[in-house]
Amino acid sequence: MLNAASENNILLEKSFAFSLDIIKLYKILKENKEYIISKQILRSATSIGANVNESISTQTKKDFITKMSIASKEAMETNYMLTFRQTLSTRLAAPRRVGCYRCRKVS
Repeated sequence: MLNAASENNILLEKSFAFSLDIIKLYKILKENKEYIISKQILRSATSIGANVNESISTQTKKDFITKMSIASKEAMETNYMLTFRQTLSTRLAAPRRVGCYRCRKVS
């Protein structure tokens, strides 16, 4: 759950919701014993929200830009991992790729 200070931050809300969705996907992949790809997707996807969250409290513009740049790169990596995995069904991957695009678009 997001705190009151971040309620109006659209990117933070979207990246938080995206992280929750990816956690659901992670659980599905883990049940299918697809450990390596599931951990990589989980790591890069949740890093998006973590870096957006950290950007809120940066002390300099340079730090803010750095955190947002990292979030954008993590979104690109997540999208790549979802695309790369040929055995991941479209039903599982497509909505997450849309979520990834939305996070990257706003940043």
